[in-house]
Amino acid sequence: KDKKAWTYPIFNFEWKPSHLVSKESKFTKDYADVIKKLSKDAESFIVATDVDVEGDVIGWNIIRFICNKNDAKRMKFSTLTKDELIESYENASEHLNFPQIESGETRHSLDWMWGLNLSRALTLSVKNSVGMFKILSTGRVQGPALKVLYDREKEIKAFKPTPYWEIELLGSTPKNEKIDAWHKEDKFWDKKKADSVVVKCKNKKAIVSSIEIKEFKQRPPFPFDLTSLQIEAYSVLGLSPHRTLEIAQDLYTNSLISYPRTSSQKLPPSINYKKILSSLSKVFQDECKILMNKKDLRPNEGKKEDAAHPAIYPTGELPDKLDERSHSLYELIVRRFFATFGDEAVRETMKIELDVNKEIFISSGTRTKEKGWHILYGRFVKLEEEEFPELSKGDEIKVKDLILHDKETKAPPRYNEASLIKDLEQKNLGTKATRSAIIQNLYDRNYIKEKSIKVTDIGMKTTETLERYCPDILDENLTRKFEDDMQLIENAEKKGHEVIEDAKTFLTGSLKNFKKHEKDIGEGLGKAAIETRDKEAFIGKCMKCKEGDLQIRRGKFGMFAACSKYPDCKTTFTLPKFALVKPANKACSICNYPMILVIKAKRRPQELCINPDCESKKADEKKLEEYVKDKKCPNCGSQLIIKKSGYGSFGACPGYPKCKYILPVAKDDEGK
Repeated sequence: KDKKAWTYPIFNFEWKPSHLVSKESKFTKDYADVIKKLSKDAESFIVATDVDVEGDVIGWNIIRFICNKNDAKRMKFSTLTKDELIESYENASEHLNFPQIESGETRHSLDWMWGLNLSRALTLSVKNSVGMFKILSTGRVQGPALKVLYDREKEIKAFKPTPYWEIELLGSTPKNEKIDAWHKEDKFWDKKKADSVVVKCKNKKAIVSSIEIKEFKQRPPFPFDLTSLQIEAYSVLGLSPHRTLEIAQDLYTNSLISYPRTSSQKLPPSINYKKILSSLSKVFQDECKILMNKKDLRPNEGKKEDAAHPAIYPTGELPDKLDERSHSLYELIVRRFFATFGDEAVRETMKIELDVNKEIFISSGTRTKEKGWHILYGRFVKLEEEEFPELSKGDEIKVKDLILHDKETKAPPRYNEASLIKDLEQKNLGTKATRSAIIQNLYDRNYIKEKSIKVTDIGMKTTETLERYCPDILDENLTRKFEDDMQLIENAEKKGHEVIEDAKTFLTGSLKNFKKHEKDIGEGLGKAAIETRDKEAFIGKCMKCKEGDLQIRRGKFGMFAACSKYPDCKTTFTLPKFALVKPANKACSICNYPMILVIKAKRRPQELCINPDCESKKADEKKLEEYVKDKKCPNCGSQLIIKKSGYGSFGACPGYPKCKYILPVAKDDEGK
């Protein structure tokens, strides 16, 4: 409530219409006004928001604040198909789920108190200590999530590799098939021992001492819940969890799939398997035919359940038009649905032991014998298939080479977004609906970077600071405790105000200790913020003074690059507008000036040289001159001229700003 000055701790808050507190939410005012007007003459009220905690809270706030009512009917559904919505309307429950609403409101309050107070504390520590205003944030789940990455980063930095050696045998069978085998000891930690084995085996015969073929069955996959969909989409489509959820939400809104924010791995018969397959057969004829011919349609279900929704499944509605990524995700969901009903796949492994002067080498491989559900999952099956050599015990293998490989143990792998989502779920940090947004926020706050996630200096320092002065804030057990409390509230076994009071007491104590050390904290965070900013902004050395660094800066008229030795060196370069600009970490192959990455929404990143006089741009300009020579503006008839921007030269109407025509340039065979 108090907006006069930034202070902490602060617990005085209330619900307000979003359009009053956020510019981005101004559009909601029109909706609120329409609902308010209609509610005056309404005889009954039905909430039809998403069937989850968040949807219940939204519906309740509309009912009580806009409609001035204290209850309503509730529709429950998992798809937006016409039939299910009609059924949901006809069977709406008489009352709202108030325990679930209380749980959702409590979660909102906890997240608000945590995020606001801790973010204010971090930000004010920097402002009060070094006079720099830099928004630093953390939260009830964001802090522990960053701590997971921080701990991994420390492990990687502290890791010291240990050398080891492996021995590989390259040979050929009597039928001249290639065979690759490795010494059974796998890793040799003593090089002298490895060398002695190589010497012992040199110029010796390799005899097949045993052949073992084992068959195993591979059960169909479980239906998708949100987490497994995000992990699989990252693996096979390269989609971030955040983007996967966005696309899945669009597919749901267009009635193509069921509600995506589910933790269920169950597909109840009530969704009518055969009706869905019959509809999908118009596009997936072969797959649906296989399944419709089965005597018993029974999905291979996992253990996870969700009281509100089943696993994600296609509704049977067929899409009119989808972009490439949306279509790929839709196909993945459809094929996963098919695969859960499929037959077991049969795979087999072959293990061959070769005796080379009493040293044993092992060659192994795996292949599919019966495809089963693989046929239904199609292009999304990612398994290695290896040919088995035709061999019998006692056969002689011609040894072509023995290779001693020098290797080192590797540090623990970095998280990617999918593996982090999986880990957060296992640790019960966040919810299925919020985890991808938490990760995206860590990127947006510049706490982490890159696909193979690295924690930035400011991310490390923020976590280090909280770990030193407010360690309980980062404690996974505390976060889990509050998650358990939320479940107790939902089950009507605990009251929300009790949980909120516990949180206030905890935060007050933690922030009191933080305030005592505010100066030291702020100085450390300020230094780390500057170091991170400079590292992320560095695009290369200044080509003029040879001493300064060229850095991406933000000015009154947009982004530009400037030398860090200003005012001694006044070198600057204009950068493209209306795009995200990042260092490309490489030099131009023609002029050796730094390159940048220009990133626009829904487009591939474009690499550009910052040098406006680069020969590559001059060559492009000559081609453009020829291209626009006889071309007129289709709007006003003026002769087109060549203009320049941060992206290079382009053809345009000279009548700008009255005429804003820009010439679309045809791409060559390489897409340039």
